[in-house]
Amino acid sequence: MLWVTFSGFSTKLATVSQITAEWQRAKEYTKEYLDAMPEDGIGFKPTPEVRSFAEQMLHLANANYNFASGATGKFNPMQGKKMETMEEFKTKAGLTKAVMDSYDFVIDGVKGLSDAQLAENVKMGPREMSRETMLAKAFEHQTHHRGQTTVYIRMKGVKPPNEKLF
Repeated sequence: MLWVTFSGFSTKLATVSQITAEWQRAKEYTKEYLDAMPEDGIGFKPTPEVRSFAEQMLHLANANYNFASGATGKFNPMQGKKMETMEEFKTKAGLTKAVMDSYDFVIDGVKGLSDAQLAENVKMGPREMSRETMLAKAFEHQTHHRGQTTVYIRMKGVKPPNEKLF
């Protein structure tokens, strides 16, 4: 069992099993968002200066790859690619596959770690943090961008998926 201390409080670190379950839930929830948006809404932008629905989702996916690669040490198959501009992801089917593949990359990478490895430090650019922290930052990032697309879905006249906390 691993323990970490923050400001005098001891907390048990998450396990690979727990992290995997949370990412699986996030994958299923994101799929509901992708399913909810009609095909003609994939390129929708609420205003010209923001990302389209597809670009938001592809930004999320690209970050999933980057964070998971850093946290797990697995080769990032999207390294150096700007998913937001790739033609094969401009359809609903292509977009959905790309985003789901990014979640599978995270989940498979986490499954390849041991609970003890979650506490090991890794680098992301100039920052150093535990693998667990990097995965938590990735989770926060995907939640943020998925949440942004709620407005996009509503503006297309569709009810977004119900909250899926558990």
